[in-house]
Amino acid sequence: MTEPAGAMLTVDNIEVVYDHVALVLKGVSLTVPKGGVVALLGANGAGKTTTLKAISNLLHAERGEVTKGKIVFEGEEVQSLSPNELVRRGCIQVMEGRHCFGHLTVEDNLLTGAFTRRDGRSAIKADLERCYELFPRLKQRRKSQAGYTSGGEQQMVAVGRALMSRPKMILLDEPSMGLAPQIVDEIFEIVHRLNVEEGVSFLLAEQNTAVALRHATHGYILESGRIVLDGEAKSLAENEDVKEFYLGVAAAGRKSFKEVKHYKRRKRWLA
Repeated sequence: MTEPAGAMLTVDNIEVVYDHVALVLKGVSLTVPKGGVVALLGANGAGKTTTLKAISNLLHAERGEVTKGKIVFEGEEVQSLSPNELVRRGCIQVMEGRHCFGHLTVEDNLLTGAFTRRDGRSAIKADLERCYELFPRLKQRRKSQAGYTSGGEQQMVAVGRALMSRPKMILLDEPSMGLAPQIVDEIFEIVHRLNVEEGVSFLLAEQNTAVALRHATHGYILESGRIVLDGEAKSLAENEDVKEFYLGVAAAGRKSFKEVKHYKRRKRWLA
């Protein structure tokens, strides 16, 4: 796979193995253009989180490794870098489940995102105020312990903490998980603003296919560790198979569970 012109990130035919035995990703390739928002879709267990961890070099903590292929960020292979070196280059992951430091205040959580920076306190303070501008609710809760804030506020803290590293690209893992629809819309509106106003690229791993495709420009669908379909977000949202498997909409009316299971086993997009 040749790196496309204008690509921020290129994942080229990677395989991921856990414990030297379990093959989890099988020849996954995808591209995120500079300034793009790309959705990585699939059911639970399809390999979305593993793909993000492969990119952000967090696999070793779980005894996983990229055994084939390459990962290129801004024209350079990065799979041998440490996670903090990749953060310094501008690529950071917001983990599934938020993972705030519950005993620290909201503001201290945000400031931990700047630990790789060397550009002085005034620049960090300016970015902190930018976070509060994007997330007014966090400014109100800045002195509260993060562990006592709501799930939506903790997700905002996690995204804000990533912003404090001044990223060029954010890998966002299941940002809608466990949140009310109104909060999900609020989070994705922030994603849109960061993309448009500050040029931050995003790779979104999501089970909420409808929301992800509404905000992305391109999408990839993972199934059992393989990319089974990709295309422009609009065309995926209109694809009959995607509608039925992921959006719960059947072309000829609602099918019974038994019929859907049989239909899924046929896997028309792999035929």
